[in-house]
Amino acid sequence: MKRQLSFLAVALAVLFVAGTAAQDMKSETSSEIPALSAFHEIIYPIWHTAYPSKDYAALRSFVPQVDSLASKIYTAELPVILHEKTAKWNEALAQFKAAVETYDKTAAGTDDAALLTAAEALHAKYEAMVRAIRPVLPEMDTFHQALYVVFHKYAPEKQYDMIRGATADLLAKAEAVAKAQLPKSREAKSEAFKTAAAELVEAAKTLDAAGKNHDHGGMEKGVDVLHAKYQALEKLFE
Repeated sequence: MKRQLSFLAVALAVLFVAGTAAQDMKSETSSEIPALSAFHEIIYPIWHTAYPSKDYAALRSFVPQVDSLASKIYTAELPVILHEKTAKWNEALAQFKAAVETYDKTAAGTDDAALLTAAEALHAKYEAMVRAIRPVLPEMDTFHQALYVVFHKYAPEKQYDMIRGATADLLAKAEAVAKAQLPKSREAKSEAFKTAAAELVEAAKTLDAAGKNHDHGGMEKGVDVLHAKYQALEKLFE
């Protein structure tokens, strides 16, 4: 009986550790910034309701909520997966903060035309913050989350079995990127995107082949090349 209880305790401990590790990894690969998402609650009525209808009273009434939600963005920390975007985030954050301050000052005055301009700028700078950290396509974000674990965890620690187990998924996600349709605002980049996405798929295929062949050196090189191809793809939209 004691032996059974001991085994159960060990099993539960293993499950707890595994669950905690999985949760930590999920948190580390998430690109979500709750404070940024929450600000959409106020920018939506500003831009889609009050601004087009020139409801100046409503625009002025939104100031407390704008300030409250914006203050949480100012103190938000970037998720680990977005740390390489810190410089862009800080630049966009400074411009957003200036837009909030202008909105506040203009709303306190009587110049309605200036208030419309300030609302437009607030919306634009908020959108710029979102673009600074979020890939153009959700398929790119999904691919990056999978690549992040392989590039930053498995490859440095030479966990070849883990790399090999991830290559098929990376290939599938790369192919999903290649099949994705760019938004109209980015259609001018369509040809360059197709070329870069095709190169991403080819790099994923090379890595998958190295994994199947248990080629450790090929897997290490393949991960680096795949990461470089993804960075080139992202750079198209900077």
